[in-house]
Amino acid sequence: MHEALETTDAPGGAAAFYDVDGTLIQTNVVHAYAYYAINSPSLLRRISSVASLVAGLPLYWIADKFDRRTFNEAFYSRYEGFSKDRLVLVGEEVFENVIRPNLYDGAEDLFERSGDRGCDRVLVTGALEEITEPLADYLGADAYVANRLEYKDGVATGNLRKPMMAGANKALWIRRYCEDEGYDLDQCFAYADSGSDIPMLSVVGHPCAVNPDFELKKTARSYEWPVLNFD
Repeated sequence: MHEALETTDAPGGAAAFYDVDGTLIQTNVVHAYAYYAINSPSLLRRISSVASLVAGLPLYWIADKFDRRTFNEAFYSRYEGFSKDRLVLVGEEVFENVIRPNLYDGAEDLFERSGDRGCDRVLVTGALEEITEPLADYLGADAYVANRLEYKDGVATGNLRKPMMAGANKALWIRRYCEDEGYDLDQCFAYADSGSDIPMLSVVGHPCAVNPDFELKKTARSYEWPVLNFD
C-alpha cells in the first residue's frame, strides 16, 4: 500500500483519477481551513486565525496562480499547533458542512459513470487527508491520495509530509501508482480544473478538463481534450 493511500478492492484494467477542489466541488483548501479556524475552541486563536487568513488571501491567490507548491508550503504552515485528534474530528464536520453541500451538480454522476465503465476511481488531491477520507467514503472511491501534515507528539508542525500533492508530483504519483498496480496509462482517465494539473492530465490516455481555468482551457483546446462545465 502506498503512503497516504487508502485502497479497497483489487484494481481493474483501468483507473479514473480525479482532482477534487474545483473539479468535483466548488470549495477549496481555504474554505476548509476557515471552518477549522472559526470552530477553534480558543476564542483568541479563532480571532487571530481568521484575521490573518483574511489578510493573507491576496498573497495566497498570487502564489496559487504562479506556483502551487509554494502555495501549499505557505498555506499549510497555518495548521501549526493544531492537534491531529481535532483535525480528524472536525474533518467530518468540514465534509458535512462545507464539502458535501458544494459538490457540483453532475460530479457524482460522472464519478458513477467511471465505475460503470469498470474503472477504479482514485481521488488525487492537494487537500488534507483528514477531510479527503470522508469524501472518498461518500463517493465510494476505490483509493485516494492527499496531502498529509507532519505531526510531532500529536500536534501539527506546519510542514507537509512527502510527497506533496501538487503540480507535477500528481503526475509522478499517478505514473508510479499505475506501474505498481498494473494499470495501462493509455487506458486511464483523468479529470482536473487547473493549469497546474496539466501534467496530471497529460500522463493518461484520456484526459478531460472540468470547469477549466484559462490556462487549462487553452491547453484543452490545443490538444482537443474534452471539456466539461458543471454548475
